[in-house]
Amino acid sequence: MSKSASSGKISVARDYISVARPDHWGKNIFMLPGAAIAAVIDPEVTASDTVWLGLGLVSTCLIASANYTINEYLDGAFDQFHPKKSSRPAAQNRLNGKIILAQYCLLCALGLGVASLLNPVFFYASVTLLIMGIIYNVEPIRSKDTPFLDVLSESFNNPIRLTLGWSAISTIVLPPVSLLITYWMGGAYLMATKRYSEFRSIGDPERAALYRRSFKYYTEDMLSLSAFFYALCASLFLGIFLIKYKIEFIIAFPFFAALFVWYQILANKKDSLAASPEKLYLDPRFMIYVGFLTVLVGVLSVTEITAIRYLTEHSVLKDIRVE
Repeated sequence: MSKSASSGKISVARDYISVARPDHWGKNIFMLPGAAIAAVIDPEVTASDTVWLGLGLVSTCLIASANYTINEYLDGAFDQFHPKKSSRPAAQNRLNGKIILAQYCLLCALGLGVASLLNPVFFYASVTLLIMGIIYNVEPIRSKDTPFLDVLSESFNNPIRLTLGWSAISTIVLPPVSLLITYWMGGAYLMATKRYSEFRSIGDPERAALYRRSFKYYTEDMLSLSAFFYALCASLFLGIFLIKYKIEFIIAFPFFAALFVWYQILANKKDSLAASPEKLYLDPRFMIYVGFLTVLVGVLSVTEITAIRYLTEHSVLKDIRVE
C-alpha cells in the first residue's frame, strides 16, 4: 500500500471518529453530581459502588457519541453556513451515510450493552438519552429547528445525565425532583446562552437562519431574556433542594449565583467560549472557580452546622405576638 493511500485511509477514519466527538465526553461530568448527591442522601451507598460509576461513565460516553454521530451528519447541510463548522467532514460531504448508520448502531449497541450491566433505572435512562437524540436531530420532529423547544429538548439531557450518575450507585429509583428540574433549567440556561453567543458571533440574522432554522425566529434579546428566565427557574428549584435535603448547602448558593453571572460575562465576549462549552478549560480562572465551588460543596456535604438549621426549623407563627 502506498504512503498516500495509507494516509488517505487514516484521514477517512479520523473523519468518522471526529463525528463521534470524543472531545465532548467531558460533558458527561454532569453525571458526577448525581452520584455525589446519592452518596450524601442514600445511606446504603458505599465506597465500592464507585466502580459502577466508572462503568456508567463508559456507557454514557458511548451513547453520547451515538447521538453526536447522527447530530453532525444530519447537520451537514446547515453547518455549511457556519463560519467555523463549515470545515467539518459532514459539511464538506466527506461522509458515507451507510457507514454513519453502522457507526451509530454500533455505538448504541455497545453503550446499551454496558448499561445493561448496571441496574434497570440506569438502562432505561440510557435508552431515554438515545430517544432524546432522535427527537432532537431526526425528521419529522427534529426539535432543534423549533425556537425554545430546541433549548428545552437538548437541555433535557442534563437531568437524564443526573439520573445516570445517581442510578449508577443508588437503588433509589430517582433523584429528588427539585434537583432534576434544577438540572434541566440550569442546562437550558447554558444552552440558551450558547445560542446567544452563536447568534452574535455569526452577526447576520439571515445567514444564522440558514445555519440553524430556529434562528429565523430568535433575536439577541429573546435569547438573552430566555436565558435569564431559565436561570431564575434553576435558582428557585436549587433553593428548594438545598433547604429540603441539606441546609448547609445554602452557604454555597451565592457562589452558584456568581457562576451564572460569570458565565454570562463570558457569553458577551467576542468569540465567546460559551459558544463551545467543551472548551471552557481554556479559561483557567473560570475553571479554578468551578474547582473551588466543587470543593466547597464537598466540604458542606459532610458538615453539620446546627445554627443554620434555624432557617428551616423556625416558624414565624410560633413567635411572640405584640399585646
